[in-house]
Amino acid sequence: MLEIPVPGAPTLRFAHLVADFNGTLAVDGLLIAGVADALRTLAAALDIHVVTADTFGRVKQAMAGVRCATTILPPGEQDSAKLRYVQRLGADSCVCIGNGRNDRLMLAAAGLGIVIVQGEGAAVETLLAARVVTPDIGVALGLLLNPARLAATLRL
Repeated sequence: MLEIPVPGAPTLRFAHLVADFNGTLAVDGLLIAGVADALRTLAAALDIHVVTADTFGRVKQAMAGVRCATTILPPGEQDSAKLRYVQRLGADSCVCIGNGRNDRLMLAAAGLGIVIVQGEGAAVETLLAARVVTPDIGVALGLLLNPARLAATLRL
């Protein structure tokens, strides 16, 4: 469990981190440097879930060294499938990270939605659905590894 007190707002409590893979944790199917180490550290406090279309067919290999649940979605209505996945976990207990249009519903439903804008860009709908915007996955995971940063962003 990750608890983050936010001045002027309720304490955030998360049990799950749900992330997209391509464009979020990886570029062209290759895990971004530093992501595996950050996820291994976060796995002490959060259950890690990677939910993806696996466009490049590399997610299982890339995530092999990280304790996480990996779900590969079939084509079609992936936005709804990601939302249902988060709802089954309990959306309020989830931090969700993504960038694509198919991530917008899960980010909007999550206790905390973080959109990243890195090499692949981010869909405008997803940007508007998130509560926090970061320039890359390292910064996004850094907010969870250093919760005072996140509290500073969300404080009233």
